[in-house]
Amino acid sequence: MTTPATPLAPVRFTDLDLDAIAGAKGRVAVFVTPDGKLDKPARRVNRLTKGALARMVEEGALKDMKEGEVKTLAWPGGLEAKALDVVCLERNADALTARKAGVALGKLKERDPVLVLASQLRRPADLAQGIVLRAYEFEARKSKPKTDEPGEVTVAVSDPDATRETAAPLLAVAEGVFMTRDLVSEPANHLTTTEFARRIKEMESLGLKVKILEEAEMEKLGMGCLLSVGQGSASPSKIAVMEWMGGTEGDAPLALVGKGVVFDTGGISLKPASGMEDMTMDMGGAGVVAGTMRALAKRKAKANVVGLVGLVENMPSGTATRPGDVVTSMKGDTVEVINTDAEGRLVLADVMWYAQETYKPSGMIDLATLTGAIIIGLGHEKAGVFSNDDPLCNKFLRAAEAEGEGAWRMPMGEAYDEMLKSEIADMKNVGGRPAGSITAAQFLQRFVKEGCPWIHLDIAGVASVKSDPPHGPKGASGWGVMALNRLVADQFEGD
Repeated sequence: MTTPATPLAPVRFTDLDLDAIAGAKGRVAVFVTPDGKLDKPARRVNRLTKGALARMVEEGALKDMKEGEVKTLAWPGGLEAKALDVVCLERNADALTARKAGVALGKLKERDPVLVLASQLRRPADLAQGIVLRAYEFEARKSKPKTDEPGEVTVAVSDPDATRETAAPLLAVAEGVFMTRDLVSEPANHLTTTEFARRIKEMESLGLKVKILEEAEMEKLGMGCLLSVGQGSASPSKIAVMEWMGGTEGDAPLALVGKGVVFDTGGISLKPASGMEDMTMDMGGAGVVAGTMRALAKRKAKANVVGLVGLVENMPSGTATRPGDVVTSMKGDTVEVINTDAEGRLVLADVMWYAQETYKPSGMIDLATLTGAIIIGLGHEKAGVFSNDDPLCNKFLRAAEAEGEGAWRMPMGEAYDEMLKSEIADMKNVGGRPAGSITAAQFLQRFVKEGCPWIHLDIAGVASVKSDPPHGPKGASGWGVMALNRLVADQFEGD
């Protein structure tokens, strides 16, 4: 049975109709500058509410508000709407601030329709994206999900056609974020490796070319590292490959590689029971890759990008990999498995090598909820960034900053390799507690070919969070889809 994707709230861009404000249902959003200036629609709202808006300004109710923040008048006189949301925002606010204001409105929206009086704003499309991103609700596993459709977001602007064109790729990216959030939110009994692969296969309808590698083919390719992770599970291991070739024919693609451990018990190195339920999100890297590929396809990106995700389940059983086992990677290197809970790097190693052998990419970025150590270092605010290439890394960091997605570069170096030495194999899969995130990155670097620009993103702290992230409700954040899309748009798309 197909699980419906969480829908975006419908967005409509219209000309400003001052006479329609009084009868608007649900919520009405109006904008006031930090110094208290009312624009044309705000002045009409002020007249309709018999000066209530001006009194808010004059009596200092907005004085301590930061740009992008909202104060609400409930059941305002003179309006049929149940709420008037007053947004503090400069008319020429930058994209991030406009989106922040939209996020604040989206948090209040619930299922209500919203009329946004944005005709004087410079970036209404970014504002609309913010509303949509924050209005996300994962309802798929509730016995009585909300049956009413999300209320329409009507944005009154000065040029609806131009704004609609500007907003289209932004809303395509929001759809990619929603896909990632849906995948990360799903419980493991619903999002099996087979179901994950099926959802990716469905994206062929968007123009993606999708190939699913099954265990027999992976065995022929020598993917002993990846297969060792899933051999204790009844769910078959798979690799899903997504190709989007929207750029110049023959140009080497950018490769995105994701860890897709649909549930991680730790294997024989069993995790503590407390908090293990959160390990449904251990496929977060694969979720970001899938969501990014959806966004690129939806907006018809003029770039060549391939997304590859290793889909496995790490379970303890009589067939599971044991600590002390030695497995052989597709590259041919042998790995002594010291801890079966350090499984993500084994999955990535084989998928990364396959990506390079198959596509000879212009660059490669892997994403994984890889280490708890990165949370100790960076908390839940920033992902850890590791790279062998300064230019590519700096481009990604700029893209992440432009999209408001926290990222921080971490060090690498040969000295850390000493911690991975094995007496009986080419390497161990862990290097001990010190510098755990760095030794994990050093492990992965061994599967990066000479001359291939590469970034490793450890997203363990940002994939799913307990408090509201910048662009959505608590839970699955969708972190990375917007930054990767921006990187592709800025650096890999032709004119």
